[in-house]
Amino acid sequence: MMMYDHYPSPCYIMFEESLEANLQLLDLVQKEAGVSIICALKGFAFWHSFPMVKHYLSGATASSLNEARLISEEMGCEAHTYAPVYLEEEFRDLMLYSSHITFNSLSQWAKYRNSLADFPKKISAGLRVNPEYSEIKTDLYNPAIPGSRLGILAADMPPHLPEGIEGLHFHTLCENDSYALENCLHAFEERFAPYIRECRWVNLGGGHLITREGYDIPHLIRILKEFRQRHPHLEEVILEPGEAVGWRTGVLTSTVEDIVENKGVKIAMLNISFACHTPDCLEMPYKPEVIGATEPEENSRFVYRLGGCSCLAGDFIGMGDFAFPEPLEIGDRIVFEDMIHYTMVKTTFFNGVRHPAIGVVKKDGEFVLLSQPDYQAYKAKLS
Repeated sequence: MMMYDHYPSPCYIMFEESLEANLQLLDLVQKEAGVSIICALKGFAFWHSFPMVKHYLSGATASSLNEARLISEEMGCEAHTYAPVYLEEEFRDLMLYSSHITFNSLSQWAKYRNSLADFPKKISAGLRVNPEYSEIKTDLYNPAIPGSRLGILAADMPPHLPEGIEGLHFHTLCENDSYALENCLHAFEERFAPYIRECRWVNLGGGHLITREGYDIPHLIRILKEFRQRHPHLEEVILEPGEAVGWRTGVLTSTVEDIVENKGVKIAMLNISFACHTPDCLEMPYKPEVIGATEPEENSRFVYRLGGCSCLAGDFIGMGDFAFPEPLEIGDRIVFEDMIHYTMVKTTFFNGVRHPAIGVVKKDGEFVLLSQPDYQAYKAKLS
């Protein structure tokens, strides 16, 4: 843990070298498979790295006006945009920043199609569809559950694509492999084959954890090539991972501020909040990796629960405790692995808890502090 002592705490730290390795792998896939891979900002919006992202990938996808604007300002390109519902007061600005806009429903398309037709710039319109198949185990993240609000069912589609619609989009993966994608593609083609034949492009959404160790890259390339061969008329096939871009590219540093005990359970109180700074740990839930810690065993001597600094009673890692090689002491660093995706984009100011700083370790080893949120950041969020 000594190597992290000279970094701020708490701090999200991204390692540029790790990010570039992910981007190079994604670039290899898109070139070999003949597809476009774009970065989903909902998972990875570390905008100081956007020049590097743009160098390797084919653009980015937005789910809001703010994300689309950030793509325009910091990546210098237009966004592929999809949102479950668009706001009338934002739509004109959204068109300014977008090359593609996908609609979640036929009624949303009907509402905005004239705006697209009258806009001086060409924007390619698409529909999000629901293949009614997913291998996601957690309903919170599953867009294909019965009664889902996301995407149009095949039974609710008109006989042909509405005039002006050029593409179809589906998103039914979350941290899945290429075999889950293969099954989703089968369901998509089975239900929407007539509409695919009328498309210029198809977007296969996100959730492709391509950069995870053990992901079957050759299989992914093969099924994408085969999909393209079955639909040679398609001008573009798009994948939009976010997590795969930021996967294992950085850490969240924290510090032990106190140690309390309750009925034999030792709890290390940290200067971060799981509710505020790593909400997926509580929502999924999942247990993050801690550098130097292991799963407790029967003979483990130094076992601790890790607690956050907010007043939420459940602000602790509820998926089990951690075993350490030595007793923890106040002032010790606790470093959480893989904390760059779906963390900074989901932080809250609950309790007024300060946000961690954000920094990057450049390829030459230099640490650069990019931001250190303060009271003004908290106050500006409120009124």
